[in-house]
Parts: sequence; structure tokens; C-alpha cells
Amino acid sequence: MLESLIYDWNKIGAPARPPRVMLDDETLRDGLQSPSVRTPTIGQKIKILHLIDELGIDTTDIGLPGAGPHVVQDVERLAREIVGAKLKVRANCAARTTINDIRPIAEITQRTGLPIEVGTFIGSSPIRQYTEGWTLDFLLKSTEEAISFAVSEGLDVMYVTEDTTRADPETLRKLYECAIRSGAKRICLADTVGHATPWGASAVVRFAAQVIKDSGADVGIDWHGHRDRDLAIINSIAAIEAGASRIHAAALGIGERVGNTPMDLLLVNLVVMRFIDRDLSPLMEYCETVSDACGVPIPDNYPVVGRDAFRTATGVHAAAVIKAWKTGDRDLMDAVYCAIPASLVGRKQEIEVGPMSGKSNVMFWLEQHGIPPSDPIVDRVFAKAKSSTTVLTEAEILAEVYR
Repeated sequence: MLESLIYDWNKIGAPARPPRVMLDDETLRDGLQSPSVRTPTIGQKIKILHLIDELGIDTTDIGLPGAGPHVVQDVERLAREIVGAKLKVRANCAARTTINDIRPIAEITQRTGLPIEVGTFIGSSPIRQYTEGWTLDFLLKSTEEAISFAVSEGLDVMYVTEDTTRADPETLRKLYECAIRSGAKRICLADTVGHATPWGASAVVRFAAQVIKDSGADVGIDWHGHRDRDLAIINSIAAIEAGASRIHAAALGIGERVGNTPMDLLLVNLVVMRFIDRDLSPLMEYCETVSDACGVPIPDNYPVVGRDAFRTATGVHAAAVIKAWKTGDRDLMDAVYCAIPASLVGRKQEIEVGPMSGKSNVMFWLEQHGIPPSDPIVDRVFAKAKSSTTVLTEAEILAEVYR
């Protein structure tokens, strides 16, 4: 019935459901590069790892062992947790495109028995090459040596070109051809500084797909986006439509500068668009756990998981939600003034009382708290709300009820 009450313009010209969309969670590695986050304890990392698994996320980056012994220790502990708890999520680790970064990953795999994909990254744009003093020959030599070593150690390789969205096609083609010849199973296009627009993301993914097709190899495409222009979600969707089969993201969008693609919002959008099927009931705990562990507050107006996402105190809006509630139809209540069903993430619509509220807000609030909405009580609470500059707290409402 609900679909007959909503004319959905989003379906006009919409792409077909992709054959497969995989997700790679960067919370525990790239997400921790934010200058504002607190590094979680290993216990907190393990809890986050379990929530990643509960959300059905396909792979997760568990660290960059080349950064030092302290990272090796945590990566190995997380790898053992995946094995011991029989988690379904698969692991990968970041590495600079050098043998020295890849060797500790191979050693962790040998000690734990867990297959770990290696994400070897290297700068590819002209501006990065100029700044670093790199030549294309150096990049190609580093690529071939590192990937060949990883393959010889029995590791799957995802080859990541940093700053892909500002790199020229000739350089990218040569790097990807070299990586494919050397044995890479996936290539990752990184919008490292959040430069891309949706059409730019689509163009570079289609270009990479053509390089792969020309090579005759069976190689997957990843998309790794950043939020600098606040286009990370739509860029990820554009990348999927263009042929990317795995998208990288981090909880709450944490990461370097203003962060990565937000995994929570990406999941919600992909489910609502029916690109994937997922149980999102663990999403709130996932976000709250990362928020607490990393010291990153969730803004009240953050979509879906923020305090205000399903909360209204406006009279007209609240009246419609209340009328829908009175029908006993939860789906109608979720949809009448909301594009995302609160029930999708285990939440519910909330009606508050404030200066922009009508008497229906007051009556609903009282009924929900088991208080008979008599005219005198409703009038007192309503008068208090109209004289306030903010939504009333529970204590303020009860003070009027029992005055």
C-alpha cells in the first residue's frame, strides 16, 4: 500500500541493481588517520570488528603493519580474533608499495593462518610525482617488485593508486597494466583529496574498466573516496554504476582531514536503493561504539544515527506523524515525514514539545508517557512551550503536569 502513496521520481532513469556490491571498512586503519580521533584500545577494536562483521561488511582494513611493532601486535590480535571467533569478514592490510611493508603482513598470515589481502598504495598524480621527485620508471619498478613479492608469498593484492582522480590516463594505464601483469587481483581508484565529482568518478572507473578489459584479465575495481567536497556518497554510487564492485568507507566518515565516505550512510543508501540487502539493526551500536572509542561526537543533526534524525517538534510535521501513528501502521508513520524508515536501524519516530509545536504534540507526548491529556494540563504545557526558546525537557513538562 505504501508504494501507492509515494510517487518515486528516483526510479526514473535509475540504474539497474548491480550484480554485486561489496564493502570494505576502513574504520580501523584509514579512519584513524584523522587528526582529531583517539586511537581505540585493542579491546575496542575487537568490538568494532565484531560489529563490522554483524553488518555483513565484506572486508575490513585491520592496519598498516609496516608502521611499526605496535601496529603489528594489534593487527595480529585482530587476525586471531577473526579466526578464533569464526567471523565472516575478510581482512586486508595497507602497505606502501615496498617489500618492507608487505613482509610483516606475510608473516602475520603465516602465524595466524588467516589469508590477508594486501592493499599496496602508491602516488600516481603528476603533482604527487613532482613533489616527491618520482619518475614513472620508479613507480613502475616499485609496483612490479612489491606485487611480485606479495604474490610469491601467497598474498592477494589490491593495487591502490593514490590521487587517482587527479592522475593522467597515460600514467594510470601503464601502472595498472604493470600491476595486472605482476599479479594484482584488484585495482583501487583513490579519490585521496576528495577532488572528484560524480561524473569524474564515473569517468575514471570506466577508464579503469577499459584498461582491465584490454588486458584480458579478471580484475576487480575498488573505489576509495574522501569527503572534502562532501560528495563522497554520491561519488561512491556513481562509481558503482560505472563498474566498481567494492567501495571503501569508514564509520561516521572518520579519516584524514574531513574524512572518508561514511560507511553508515553508504549502507543506508545502498539498502534503500535496493543495491544490497542487509540487516541494519546493528548500525546504531556500530556508530555509537566508534564514536565512544575514537572520541568523535555524533552531531545531533547527523543523518539516520544523529539524535534528531527521527525527532520533530514542529506542529504541522508532528500532526501528520501522529495521524499516521493513530492508524496503527508503523510503515506509514515512518514514511509520512521521513525518507528513511526509523525502523530500518531499530529506531522510532519521536515527537517533542517546543515553541513551534501544536497542542497535538503535547497530547501525544502525554499519552506516550501514560499521562491523561486533560485540557488544563495540555494548556499549561502548551503555554510553557510557547514561552520557551528550545524544546522542553521531560522535567520541564512534568513540572507543568504536576503543578
